[in-house]
Amino acid sequence: MTVNITASDIRGDEMFLQALLPHVSRISDLSITGYSSIDDMEIGLSDFSASSMPNLTFLELNQSVQPTQLFPSNEIPAPSLFRNVSKLESLHLTRVPLYPTLFDIPSLVELKLFGYIIHFGNFIGFLESNLTLEIVYLSLGFTKGSVSTTSERTVSLPRLQHLVLICGNPIDARGLLSCLSLPRGVDVAICASRQSSCTSLTSFLPCPPTHIRDMLTPITTIENYRHCIRLSSSGGSFSFESWTDPPPGVYEEFNLFAIDTVREFHLLGTEDFTNNLAWLLERLPALEALVIFQTALRSGSLSALMKEPVSCPSLKTIAFSGCEVTSEMIRELKGILKRREHSTAARLHRVVIVADPTDLPDLDSIRQLRMSVPHVDIRVGGKLPDLL
Repeated sequence: MTVNITASDIRGDEMFLQALLPHVSRISDLSITGYSSIDDMEIGLSDFSASSMPNLTFLELNQSVQPTQLFPSNEIPAPSLFRNVSKLESLHLTRVPLYPTLFDIPSLVELKLFGYIIHFGNFIGFLESNLTLEIVYLSLGFTKGSVSTTSERTVSLPRLQHLVLICGNPIDARGLLSCLSLPRGVDVAICASRQSSCTSLTSFLPCPPTHIRDMLTPITTIENYRHCIRLSSSGGSFSFESWTDPPPGVYEEFNLFAIDTVREFHLLGTEDFTNNLAWLLERLPALEALVIFQTALRSGSLSALMKEPVSCPSLKTIAFSGCEVTSEMIRELKGILKRREHSTAARLHRVVIVADPTDLPDLDSIRQLRMSVPHVDIRVGGKLPDLL
């Protein structure tokens, strides 16, 4: 049974609460929002909060006022609602104090915390007490001077699958990543909030980012989106998102990682597209699939693929997504294909074009392209094939 309670909707509605009380024991998912504080909620929902909820597995609480004590002591009684957390699997809190009853919940697998300014050491202790966590989503900051960027204290979350941190201060991300032992297969996302004045990936990573590199080795895919870069491997993934367009200096920051094993690269169109392409091709000897998207392709845009000796000798697929692929570009692409045929490089065997109908090449250009490459995949819309 799912129950959503909003203060403004039920305030003073005793009939609703009385009608709900006989069914409280059936509640599995509970969301309570709109109260200024959890104490205010306890007063407004006194009979409801004090009721037993033996089946409660999901709890969302939202209070609008920042609490004076984020970690109340054992001497301060916990809200009566928190007597029902022993079987919780998902806990979503916004500015709600982290009472001792929220430590060491053996069934807890998902934790989402929003709107906290929290002491780093206390928060790490909170994580250490909930080692069954699989999904951790944090939008918070740590109090000034409390963050340690050394790995003197390491927290291992052996079941962790997804970690998201939204923060405004790079040192907060560095501190958290420095003290976490990340299991293989985990997906990590760091997001610089709108309030952040720093949008450099390097600033948000531990120094050196050894265990992040170890987790990702060997990197197989890099996706460079408008506001985000994502590095993926069989050991997990790491993404960094900022509000710049795209993050400045992002290509140089790839030097932080071993990218010579990358087989697939998604390249975003920028003003410096041609130089970026050349820079990348020189560093991606294992590249098999190149995805170019949202790029205004001009004559010479792909000239880096014409260099001698041929870059990326294993390249087999070129995909264009959200680009206007003109007849002129098709002729240039045919020249690249012919050049590679007379080199030691692998023959390019697939070209994928995904675009709106008005941006697709004409039928004659497609026929010409099919004479030069075994597989030409034309798709209308915005979705690339699942496998490239």
